Amino acid sequence: MKKTKMLKKNYQFKNVLTKGKYYSGEFIEAFIKPYYIDNNKNFLGIAISSKVCKAVRRNMIKRLIRESYKNLENNITTGKEIVFLWKKKAEIINATYSNIEKDMRKIFRNAGILSKSEYEEKQ
Repeated sequence: MKKTKMLKKNYQFKNVLTKGKYYSGEFIEAFIKPYYIDNNKNFLGIAISSKVCKAVRRNMIKRLIRESYKNLENNITTGKEIVFLWKKKAEIINATYSNIEKDMRKIFRNAGILSKSEYEEKQ
């Protein structure tokens, strides 16, 4: 069963960006905030500035972020609102699945929401 829903409204993004805790990787940044209403689901939002690149590349990066998250979804705790941002200084050429997944693992590890078995497996 899918444990994640997407953030779609502007006020939802603003809420997480202002009240969430900031974590940074090499290519992506994340804001993570606890969601107290429903502890069985996570809420995911992805935002990439139009100043970074054209629409085709932005959509490719969003697909890569979604796929990386989907593969890690079963290993993270529920009850969180997560917003991922692409760093403006990061090169678009480096937008590969392996780079994004590595950054995501690092961010989730630093946030303490990655399960212990996943953390020990990658060391």
